[in-house]
Amino acid sequence: MNPSDPNATSQNILVLGAGELGMPVLRNLARRATRVDGAKISVLLRASAVESFEPAKQRDVAEIRDLGIEIVLGDLVKSSIDELAVVFARYDTVIGCAGYAAGINTPMKLARAALLSGIPRYFPWQFGVDFDVIGRGGPQDIFDAQLDVRELLRSQDNMEWVVISTGMFMSYLFEPEFGVVDLQNHAVHGLGSLDTAVTLTTPDDIGALTAEVVFAQPRIRNEIVFLAGDTVTYGEVADKLQAALGHPFSRSEWTEKYLMDELARDPQNMMRKYRAAFAQGRGVAWDKSGTFNQRHAIAVTDVSSWIQSNLATGHLH
Repeated sequence: MNPSDPNATSQNILVLGAGELGMPVLRNLARRATRVDGAKISVLLRASAVESFEPAKQRDVAEIRDLGIEIVLGDLVKSSIDELAVVFARYDTVIGCAGYAAGINTPMKLARAALLSGIPRYFPWQFGVDFDVIGRGGPQDIFDAQLDVRELLRSQDNMEWVVISTGMFMSYLFEPEFGVVDLQNHAVHGLGSLDTAVTLTTPDDIGALTAEVVFAQPRIRNEIVFLAGDTVTYGEVADKLQAALGHPFSRSEWTEKYLMDELARDPQNMMRKYRAAFAQGRGVAWDKSGTFNQRHAIAVTDVSSWIQSNLATGHLH
């Protein structure tokens, strides 16, 4: 990739991680790369993941190899910034898909390694909400760490960056542990209020759209790209569940005060941090019009179709 040519595109791409988002990103990049001269996709995995006997891991590794993606061994947590920079330097684009499982300090460590490596283009792990609008000092401290990464990227002009804002992963809204949708008791708990909105996108759609953003011409640079599978209020989620599943759902509100009090009782509880942050309703929802998928007329899964495919058939995939 020649950064001075706006029509030059990423060719030698390294994806960090192959989990819930990494796999769809890899699949779609590999598919899309067949139409781009000289494009090559690699993925950084821990040796333990490649050698794992877990059927799910073995399936993923087999699929990665079938897609013609090169596996590079590395460890985002154990390696130093310098060691990661040496690995990154072999590519022209690095895409972070490792999520928060790697720890709150990892996003900054990877951004520093990317800068040190001299690569032309970096997509940080920021597949989520609009941290700029949320601002600092909120209930979810991970968001502050993400703002630190944005500040670092904005403060330099040696490396282009692209942030992809997706809202919440759609399936997460329906996780029993998250508590918004209680399928057993046919209940929806609105975070903040029933009129609070949330933007949701499936990892499969994020994967497909990320591949389009990576290869878009002219090249997208130093920009935040918004995606949205759907933007709905918690009240609308209850309506859609009722319509698809054919029985009433009770609705109640978990107010911001209630959720902040819950968090105060268990300040390290990740789920409670997220609930309180989403209850504030800031930076967690945006209009579908104007999003990358809407401007390019790319079809995405909305909440009703997700419920139809995953819940109306009687089981959660």
